[in-house]
Amino acid sequence: MTDDKKIMTDGIIFDVDGTVWDSTPIVEQAWNRALEESGYSVRVTADRLKGLFGLPMDDIIADLLPEASPEERTKFAPLSYKYEHEYLSENGGVVYEGFGEMLRKLYDAGFDLYVVSNCQAGYIELMLEKTGFGRYIKDHVCFGDNGLFKAENINLICERNEIKKPIYVGDTQMDADACIKAGVPIVFASYGFGRVADPDYVIDKPADLVGLFV
Repeated sequence: MTDDKKIMTDGIIFDVDGTVWDSTPIVEQAWNRALEESGYSVRVTADRLKGLFGLPMDDIIADLLPEASPEERTKFAPLSYKYEHEYLSENGGVVYEGFGEMLRKLYDAGFDLYVVSNCQAGYIELMLEKTGFGRYIKDHVCFGDNGLFKAENINLICERNEIKKPIYVGDTQMDADACIKAGVPIVFASYGFGRVADPDYVIDKPADLVGLFV
C-alpha cells in the first residue's frame, strides 16, 4: 500500500474479545463453575462463547439459560462475573500474536488508541492490566459502565475525546452493524471469532493494521 492510500484517522478504537485476545477457554472454566454451583445442568464451551461474545452479558446469560426466570438470571450474573474475574485475573486471555507490537508502533507513530466493548464493567480494565496495554490506551468505555450499546459508546468515546475521523477494529458482524449505526468505518479482524459481510478494510493478523495507517 502506498502512502497516498493510508487511512486518515485521529482515533483508532478496538473491540476486545476476538480482536485483542481470546479469553473463551478461561471463561468456559469460570462460567461452568458458576453454573455448577448454581445447580444448572447446562454447560458452556469456548466455541459457544465465541458465538456469543459481543453481546451484553445479560443477553449471553439469557441465551445460556433460556428457561430460567429473569430473577434467576439476575441471581446468577454476579457469580459468573466473580469467577470470570478471578480466573482471568490469575490466567488472562491469550493475546493474538503481534498485537502488542502493533499497538506500540501505532502509539509511537502518534495515533490515539481507544477501546469500546459490550462487556461488563471492569472487564476492559482487567484486560489492560493483564496485557500491559493500558499504557497505550487513551480512553475506554463499555456497556457495563453506562448501559449503552456499542454504537452509542463509539459515538460517546468520539464526543468526549473530540475524535473527528474514527475507525473501529472488530471481528464480528455485530461490530460491523454497530459501526454502520455509528457512522464509523470498520477494519475487520479476520483472525477473530466471526465474519463480516462487507467490511471497509480487512486485516488477517494484528501486524497488518500498522500498514493501513503508517
